[in-house]
Amino acid sequence: MCSLEFGLRIVEAQRMSIFTFCHIFTDRRDAGRKLADSLSNYRGQDVVVYGVPRGGVIVAAELARSIGAPLDLVITRKVGHPQSKEYAIAAVGEDGVAFTNPEELQSIDRQWFNEQVLAQQAEARRRRHVYMQDRGPIDVKNKTAILIDDGLATGLTMFAAIEDVRRRGPRKVIVAVPVAPPETVRRLRLVADEVVVLYSTRDFGSIGSFYSNFDQVGDAEVVEALK
Repeated sequence: MCSLEFGLRIVEAQRMSIFTFCHIFTDRRDAGRKLADSLSNYRGQDVVVYGVPRGGVIVAAELARSIGAPLDLVITRKVGHPQSKEYAIAAVGEDGVAFTNPEELQSIDRQWFNEQVLAQQAEARRRRHVYMQDRGPIDVKNKTAILIDDGLATGLTMFAAIEDVRRRGPRKVIVAVPVAPPETVRRLRLVADEVVVLYSTRDFGSIGSFYSNFDQVGDAEVVEALK
């Protein structure tokens, strides 16, 4: 049983709607359909939807299908804390480190960290090759970019994704996720033009706790979603 304090949709870091009930998504596709309901005003507009692999691509595919937008990837990888791999201390894109948690890095062995950065950078490039093969990125210049993941905790991977996509010249960057804690949402409001979060709570726990089915997504499932 989850205890949700509020769910929210933030448009240009301004509006917030309040919910007082608990909700668990059936799976990532269910989350994608619910995000599509919140973003239906973008149907038929000049939009590119970006999924963050792996789980975010499944959510993004549902949204892209619903609003009739092309689907692309923005590939970022987290570097987990050596004592808790699920806790991100940095986010790595295909070109290197984009965002770090400076406080956490003070106590981290630098050699270990540098090795992890190189490993995650290599994994990001591997995924690009496996998922996209010879397909180039979709042109998003002067269009609206919608960045999707299946949920955020620290949000470091999404901050790296925003920086990556900004370099491609979109007119507007929207972050849309099913769940995220309030502090992460607050920080996202500073760097994204619009933030859509369906449910948020200070008692966040894990992203998977918001889903009835949160099975690991494999490479083959991502490739299929991109077809």
